[in-house]
Amino acid sequence: MVANTAPIFSKAARADWAAAAVVAANTAKDGTGTVTTVFTAGATDGSFVQKIVIRPLGTNVATVMRVFLNNGATNATPANNTMIAAIGLPATTVSETTAQIGVEFPLNLPIPATDRLFVTLGTAVAAGFAVTVFGGDY
Repeated sequence: MVANTAPIFSKAARADWAAAAVVAANTAKDGTGTVTTVFTAGATDGSFVQKIVIRPLGTNVATVMRVFLNNGATNATPANNTMIAAIGLPATTVSETTAQIGVEFPLNLPIPATDRLFVTLGTAVAAGFAVTVFGGDY
């Protein structure tokens, strides 16, 4: 069997993010329900996702952010989704003199063409979180 003997690197850098602040709760652990798309892999050869950066946008209660990989089909079918990470987010208080705690979470995953990454929150929050994903297309 012939195997790839050379490392594969991204061809084009990517930074994708949630179109709006992530605020709503979704307690489903199977990727169904209301989700926020934060990354869609390149249509030709897929993508590599290095990390996800989560920044609070003001005062929020503590919660958990769940990250799901979806096969590019509807997320309403549980078999199309798999949870790949759960990230604890601390309570935050808005301040103009002190930086709020954000989270950088390494993923380091190859993502097949047109597959997507979704996020959800375990509990609803007031101000929300900005979610940015860094990676590249093959």
